[in-house]
Amino acid sequence: RQPLSPCVAGERLCSTEEATAGNGTYTRHGFIFSSLAGCLERKNEDNELPVVSVVRDSESQLLPNVGAVVTCKVCSINSRFAKVHILYVGSTPLKSTFRGTIRKEDIRATEKDKVEVYKSFRPSDIVLAKVISLGDAQSNYLLSTAENELGVVVARSEAGVQMVPISWCEMQCPRTHTKEFRKVARVQPQFLQT
Repeated sequence: RQPLSPCVAGERLCSTEEATAGNGTYTRHGFIFSSLAGCLERKNEDNELPVVSVVRDSESQLLPNVGAVVTCKVCSINSRFAKVHILYVGSTPLKSTFRGTIRKEDIRATEKDKVEVYKSFRPSDIVLAKVISLGDAQSNYLLSTAENELGVVVARSEAGVQMVPISWCEMQCPRTHTKEFRKVARVQPQFLQT
């Protein structure tokens, strides 16, 4: 099975001598064309001609748009920003991971100059953020947590226990009662992932 390559509706895929037309394709004048936008799939069965089909992958078309609320996981932090992997757009899980960056100045709406990244996020935190600009192949999506509803929703303490928010800037470990700084989200019920 070959890796899937994207194709558009009406695209000429190959000649009918090279393959057999499968789902999402049609033949005309000895060629196989794509009848929809999706991913080209070639399956070889026995020693016969491979079957060419076009699979529409509705979720692969879903991309984080500006203004979308996304759920992401913090991978690494430094003094200027947090690097994250975007896992959900709204409540829809993404099939492929997109990378995002939350810059120091986009963490909070107030007292931006006093923000410290390590007091806002830690690696493996689950964060709700809003997309403020789109990435491309080289760069990441720029994300913001500068609203009360955005920020850390799930964090584990050093003891490995899920922490409980006790204020907008602190979470506490229920086992050890240790407090840790976070940019805590005031979660709206519709964004909670179960």
